[in-house]
Amino acid sequence: MIARHPYAISLFAGGLSATGFAPLNLWPLTILMLALWMALVMQAQSRKAAFFTGWLFGVGHFIIGLNWIAKAFTFQAAMPEWLGYIAVVLLSLYLAVYPALAALAAYWLGRNRPAVFILAMAGLWIITEWLRSWVFSGFIWNPLGSVALPLGQMAGASIFVGSYGLSAILIAGAGGLWLLCLKKWRAALPLLLIFAGLSLLPQPRPGEISADQPQITVVQPNIGQQDKWKAGYEEQNLAKLAELTLREDDDPRIIFWPEAAIPDYLETGYPARYYYGRPPEFVRQQLGMLMKPGDVLVLGALKLEFDAAEGRAVGARNSVFAMDSGHQLIGRYDKSHLVPYGEYLPMRPLLSAIGLSRLAPGDFDFWPGPGARSLDLGALGKAGLQVCYEIIFSGQVVDRDNRPDFIFNPSNDAWFGSWGPPQHLAQARLRAIEEGLPVIRSTPTGISAVIDADGAIRASVPMGQAGRIDSRLPQAKAPTLFARHGNLLPLGLALILLLSSIAIRVRAR
Repeated sequence: MIARHPYAISLFAGGLSATGFAPLNLWPLTILMLALWMALVMQAQSRKAAFFTGWLFGVGHFIIGLNWIAKAFTFQAAMPEWLGYIAVVLLSLYLAVYPALAALAAYWLGRNRPAVFILAMAGLWIITEWLRSWVFSGFIWNPLGSVALPLGQMAGASIFVGSYGLSAILIAGAGGLWLLCLKKWRAALPLLLIFAGLSLLPQPRPGEISADQPQITVVQPNIGQQDKWKAGYEEQNLAKLAELTLREDDDPRIIFWPEAAIPDYLETGYPARYYYGRPPEFVRQQLGMLMKPGDVLVLGALKLEFDAAEGRAVGARNSVFAMDSGHQLIGRYDKSHLVPYGEYLPMRPLLSAIGLSRLAPGDFDFWPGPGARSLDLGALGKAGLQVCYEIIFSGQVVDRDNRPDFIFNPSNDAWFGSWGPPQHLAQARLRAIEEGLPVIRSTPTGISAVIDADGAIRASVPMGQAGRIDSRLPQAKAPTLFARHGNLLPLGLALILLLSSIAIRVRAR
C-alpha cells in the first residue's frame, strides 16, 4: 500500500523517533517510528526517493534529539537562541545524510524483499553510525543504541557488539514489527524473539561495593555558565568548591572536580603576566588546604602553549590535572577530541574574516592531546580520562595498553540545556557497560554521577543543584569482549548482516 505524503510522514516519524532518547525515554515510539520509516523507504518508487525518504527521517530525528545545542549559543558570545536553532537545523541537514545512505543502500539490496531489506538496514546502520563517529572529526551524539538503556538486559549486549551493534538490534526489532504487520510470520518471529528476550530479561541487581575500594568525593558546585568566567567571581566559585570538598575523616580519597573547574593555571614556567597575580604555587597551596594526607585531587584546568621565540601564548589545552596532598602535580591529560566551532575554529583566518570568530572567541585555538591515556594515582589506582563529550565515542575512551581502574569524565554540561545532560549521562553509561569500567562524572551544574561497570547509576546529583557524592569507587570488571576488540566487533556484525542479506537475495533468485 502506497502512503500518501511519504516525505512528510518520514520527517514526522524521524522527529518522534528521537523521543526515545533521554530525558523522555519513550522507546516504544522509537521502535514504532523506525518500523514505519522502513516501510516508507521500501515503498519508494526510485533510489532517489528512497534516499530522500531516509534523509527527511534523519532531519526530523536529529533536529529533535539535538535541540539542546540551541541553548549553547546563548552562552557563546551572548548569541541569540534563534541563531542556535538555525545551527541545529544546519547540523541536522548534514547528519541526516547518514541514515539516507543506509536507506539508499538497503533499498538497492532489498527491493521487494523485506527480510533482505531489514538485515541490510541493520548492518548499514552500524556502518553509518561508525562513519558518523569520525568523518569531519566525528559527532556521534545519541547513537540509536542508547535508546536501549531502559530495556532490561538489552544494553548489556554492547559488551559483545558495542553501542553500534546495539543500534542494529533495535533496527532488527523494529523490522520484526514491520514484518509482523505484513503477516510474514516466519521472518518476523526470530527478530521479535531476540528483541523481546533481551528487553524482558531483568537487569542484574547492583552488588555491594567492596570496602577495600578507594573512597571518592564527587563535587558539583552548581556554578552556571554565566558565572563561570565572570571577573571577580573567582574566589566565590572557589569557595563553593571548597565548601563541598572539606570533610572530617582522614582516610585517603580521590576528589573529583568538574571540567575547567578553576580559571587559574597550575603549571609553572609561564611569563608572569599570564598568572594575573595568582602564581601556580599559591593556587596549588590553596587547593592543598582542602586535602588530607594521601588525598588526590583530579580537576579540570587550562594549560597554555607558548612560542618560545616570542614568549607569547599561541594555543591552549583543555586539561585535567591530578595533584597530591603535597601540592605536587602528578599527572595531566589533554583533551583529544575537541569541539569544532567551540574549542577551535577550522580555517580561522577565513572564517574570522567573515565574522564567525564569535563561534570560538579568543586569539588562538585549543590544541588536541594525543588520545586516551591512564593517569597513575599511586595507591588509589589508575584513572582513565575523557573530558566532556569525548565520552560519546565508543571504542575510543580507554588506553588498551594501560587499562585503568575507572574512567573519569569531567564535563561542563551547563551549556547543554535540559535535554543535553541526561543524554550525555546515558552515553557515559554505555561506555561503562562496553568497557566493564566504572565511570565517574563531575559537572558544574549536573548531572554528576557514580556509574558502576554494569552501567547502573549508584549515586547522582540532579541538574541545577549543588551537592557532593561520598562513596567507594565501584569495582572494575575483567576486560569485556568489546574492551579487547573495540569496534571490530560491530563492524564484523555489520559484515555478517550484509553478507546474509546478499545470500538470501541470491538464493531467492
